[in-house]
Amino acid sequence: MTGFVSFVSSGPGDPDLLTVRALKRLQQAEAVLYDDLASGPILDLAHPQAEMIAVGKRAGCPSPKQEEVSRRLVEQAGMGRRVVRLKSGDAGVFGRLEEEIAAVTAAGLPFEVVPGVTSAAAAAAAASIPLTRRLTARRLQFVTGHDVTGALPEAMNLAALADPEAVTAVYMGRRTFAALAARLIAAGLPPDTPALMAEEVSKPGQRFVSATVADLAEALREAPSRAVVMILYGALAEPRLP
Repeated sequence: MTGFVSFVSSGPGDPDLLTVRALKRLQQAEAVLYDDLASGPILDLAHPQAEMIAVGKRAGCPSPKQEEVSRRLVEQAGMGRRVVRLKSGDAGVFGRLEEEIAAVTAAGLPFEVVPGVTSAAAAAAAASIPLTRRLTARRLQFVTGHDVTGALPEAMNLAALADPEAVTAVYMGRRTFAALAARLIAAGLPPDTPALMAEEVSKPGQRFVSATVADLAEALREAPSRAVVMILYGALAEPRLP
């Protein structure tokens, strides 16, 4: 009997933001391999007899290697099980989806990818602002705030990221935004460019900080947040914060 793998996007954390297909796959699952950021109340929606396997990664914390995650995924599906690989946000956005698809494909296992709400979209919606703006912000770009070592990536297109007429979403940038902001300002981004930091989007601890790029960088340098954050900057509309 051949198993089946569903790469399911959990969205930012609120179960109400799951897609209908994501919910169905969780309810059908016989095994769920979940990330730290995809845990919490969403796991309560899985089939009650599903085996729950934590495989999450957190910067600065002991975490399973990607090879181990892929091995366990193939192992579970190789047993003929319906397997959900539950990933935070949208699985295709900084979620190491490609490595896991490669492992499943190499094992000859069928799979599907279930898209979801990415954190940038969730943060903008919670702040009641659009991610694009007619005539003002016609371009939207996503960038990761750290590389595999946890440091700010060296190879960055600063000309594009310093474009004040774009909206840029920085994922996983809590610890590195101060350094990124310094490089952006040196590359020509005005220090007073609007910025919005959203902590724990869609969760009970949700919090927003509306500032300029320079001021937000200074705030994170002096009192770094421990929460999961999404940072937006550029041609942002005025947020209407809850």
